[in-house]
Parts: sequence; C-alpha cells; structure tokens
Amino acid sequence: MRRTSATAWILLLWLSLQAPAMAGICVPGLPQLYGELFEDAQEVLTDKKAFVDATPKQPPAGIAAEYENVRDTPGFDLHAFIAEQFVMPPLAGDDYRTDPDHDVREHIDALWGVLERKPGTADTRTSLLPLPHRYIVPGGRFDEIYYWDSYFTMLGLEESGRHDLVVDMVKNFAWLIDRYGHIPNGNRTYYLSRSQPPFFAAMVNLLAERDGPSVLSTYLPQLAREYAFWMQGSERLAPGQAHRRVVRLADGSLLNRYWDDCDTPREESYGRDVETAMASGRPATEVYRNLRAGAESGWDYSSRWFADGETLATIRTVEIVPPDLNSLLYHLERTLAEAYGVAGQPDDAVRLQKRADERKAAMRRHLWHAGIGVFADYLWQEGRPTDSVTAATLYPLFFGIADRRQAAQVASRVRASLLQPHGLAATTVRTGEQWDMPNGWAPLQWIAIQGLDDYGEKELAASIAERWIRHNLAVFRETGKLVEKYDVTGTGGAGGGGEYETQDGFGWTNGVLRKLMALYPAAATSGAAEPVGKANATAISPVAAVARTE
Repeated sequence: MRRTSATAWILLLWLSLQAPAMAGICVPGLPQLYGELFEDAQEVLTDKKAFVDATPKQPPAGIAAEYENVRDTPGFDLHAFIAEQFVMPPLAGDDYRTDPDHDVREHIDALWGVLERKPGTADTRTSLLPLPHRYIVPGGRFDEIYYWDSYFTMLGLEESGRHDLVVDMVKNFAWLIDRYGHIPNGNRTYYLSRSQPPFFAAMVNLLAERDGPSVLSTYLPQLAREYAFWMQGSERLAPGQAHRRVVRLADGSLLNRYWDDCDTPREESYGRDVETAMASGRPATEVYRNLRAGAESGWDYSSRWFADGETLATIRTVEIVPPDLNSLLYHLERTLAEAYGVAGQPDDAVRLQKRADERKAAMRRHLWHAGIGVFADYLWQEGRPTDSVTAATLYPLFFGIADRRQAAQVASRVRASLLQPHGLAATTVRTGEQWDMPNGWAPLQWIAIQGLDDYGEKELAASIAERWIRHNLAVFRETGKLVEKYDVTGTGGAGGGGEYETQDGFGWTNGVLRKLMALYPAAATSGAAEPVGKANATAISPVAAVARTE
C-alpha cells in the first residue's frame, strides 16, 4: 500500500477546496488519502456516504498507516477501528420526535428549525464546505445543502413565513457560484465536480415575487456566471459535437446534457460504482462518467438513462439531451434577458432572449416525440428521441415552452401512463431504481401540477395534487413522518429502491406539501384520513372544481 505523507494530505485538502473553481479539474479525493482502508470500509459500512462525511481524529496519513499495521492482527475488527479513528456523522433530525398534537402544517413549521444549519467555518478535516449564511438540509443521511432540492424547500419556507431563510439560502448559492464558478451538487468537497438541475434562476424569481424586480439585477452577475458554466465551450462546437455540458446538433441547434468533470467512482458510492463498471463490460471510465452525470441530473438513477431500459450497467447519460435540463436553461436565458433589461443593458437582453427563442424552437423540433405525445430524452448522436415516458415531459409545460397542442397531448399521455392512485410516477418502468415506478417525488408533482394548470388542464392538475396530498397525510398519520419519496401505485406508503434506505425529514416533501395545501385546501381535509393504499386510480377528484387560492 502506498502511504500518503502529511504534506501530501494537506496539499490534497487544499486542492479539493481550490482546484474545482477551475473548469475541467478533477482533484484527488478520499480514496487516494485512505487507500485500502477506503475500499475495505465500503465492504462493511451499510451507508457508504457515512465514511466520506466522517471526521477523522488524526490526519488521514496516520490513520492509513495505522490500518496497514493492524489490519492483519488476530481478532481485528474493522467496524471498531473505524469507530475509534472517526467521528461518524449523525443523521439529520434523527433525534426529533413528532409532536402528536401537531397537525402536518405545525409539524413542517417545527421541522424547519430542526433542519436548519448555521453558518460555518472551514474544518479541513471534513468534506463539508462551510457556507456564510443559514440553510436547510433535506434530512436523514443528507446533512448538507442540495442544489435542486432547495428550490422546492423554499416554496414551503415562504408558505411558513420564513422568507428570511429563503433570502439566506439564495445568498449561499450566489456565494457558491462566486467561489467555485458553479453551484455544486451539494456543499461537500466530493460534489464539486458536478452541479444539479439549475434552479438558481427559479430561486431568484421566487425572491423577486416578494421583493421586486431589483432582485434580478442584484443577482445578475451570478446568473450570468451560472449560464457560462453550463454553456462553457459552446462557441467552438461544430455540428455533431459535444463539449462538457453542451451539444451542437447536426442542424446547428445548441442544447445541453448532464456531465461530470470526473471519470472515477463517486466517493459516496464508491463500491457500488466499481461493481456497476465491472458488470458492464465497458471501459470503466466511461461508466463512471455516466454514473456521475446521472447524479448531476438528480434522477440517480432511472431507466430513462439506460440503453436497455432496465440495467444500471448500460447507463448512457451523456448521450442524452434531456427536456428537463433544457427547460431549466431556457428559463435561465429568459431570466437573464429580463435581468439585463432591469439593469439597463438592452443589447444583452435582446441577445439572451434570442438564445431562449432558439432553444425553444430546437426543443419543439427535436425533443417533441409526436408518436407518443411527450417531450422525450433525445439521443443526440443517433438523432432521435427515446421512447421512454417520464415525468420530465412536464418541464416544458412548467416553463412555458410547449404549444397548446403539445400540452394537450402531454396531458393525455400523463393520464394514460403516469397517473397513479397517489400521484404521478416518475416513469412507467419498474427497475428497482428509485427514480422509476412505483415511486413518486415531490418536485415532479409540483412541476406537473403547475405546468398542467398553466395550460388549462386544471382538472388533471387538481387530481394529481389531491392524490399526492392525501397520500402524504395518510403516511404522516400512520408513521408521524414525511419522507423523501412515496409509492404512488396504491400498494404501499413510503417509496424505496436505489442506493440507500428511504430517508425522512424531508426538505422538498415538506416544502411542496406545505405549498400545495395552501393552493388546494379542500384536498387537505377531503378524505385525508383514508388508509394508505386506498384510492381510485381513474376517477377525477371533486377537488378539481375548487379554485386555487393563489
């Protein structure tokens, strides 16, 4: 085993904080610091993320050397060694107990305080990146801020009267852009090589709804730098080429894909990634890159990324131009255009509006799958859409990209393929991955409900809202918990599958539920006590006739 010197340890830690600010840099991490100990720990720890979030009690070089000396001694216990050498991370909110006298609104409002984290100072022993302002973590094993989660959390914070926290969280994301050139997946060193679905513009617009259009000019520098990150390399691309997160199609259209600057196993899921690569029969670096890009998508993992539609080892994320990502970047371009206008820069406003218009046209031309009536993932090298029906098809409705005919066809396909007794399923396929059937997720319900409502599909939007609200409340009444994902098929309560056990807490579930209960108040009382698993999968709810309150 090659030892890492104390000097090298300090250098690696410094690099982990400095180099990611430079595009395309993938720095060494914990596998290099701990060597065989890191790999062996993957075999014994139930949650692999716990090791990369732990705090070492001495420099990693010392721990690695001690491990080499004692690992082969009789009676050696790796669990005990890890417990002796590290302070393992607690589960966020694990010590919180639901107050039986609280209704779900009071429960959510109380949880914000449990999930709130204070500004921190740098501790180079840990993977946590300190932030200058307060923030909300999702809960459970996720004791750090997450990029796209936070937008949906903010919806509920506003409804709970916690605008102050929304302001602080947006400031944190602006700081991350200034510091690293982009918003990482989360505020951990091992997340710095990738981002997540770019909801920063949506967050800024959420602030502007309350505080006025000057917010757009305040955050214009960060909005512009976020855009530059996602579009880096686009100027030099020839048709049929891709660079990092940008793809130029054969007709010259410019669209985006998910990416990661590293082609190594994810530190937080190291052992699983190695197993996936070994099972694939493909070059390992190719598999790692696609796994990491899938993590950047937020849909980690889903059949939508698999070449065979079933198996993680066939993942091909970087070959796909997705409708959800491109809808978000369309919205970023529109927001930038408006922000430049507010800032008195009309030429830049016209330039960004033109880019938004070109993206909308390209999405309608290439991502629209007329054969099945959805906006589909597009295989850019093959020049064709996939046949997967997923909830990502609703993003072009949420961001106003679809035309009326397309929106009506999406609504019809959603009724036929994705609508379930307890809400909207992520996909139509069962693979055992968490972003597939039978799971439904709060952010996808919100995107669907708002997008459908905006295009006049109010009955379907209200039906999804009611089914989701009632199921959330039923599970809460039975367990005292709100969880990160739910089984929406009528066969169970909490969702499952994927790399880890379903977590409770839970930031974006709390946020979306708190907001939806305000928009659809009748759903919070009409049949809300119905047991888990009981619902009509086809009937449109009476709550559809209730006007939204906002």
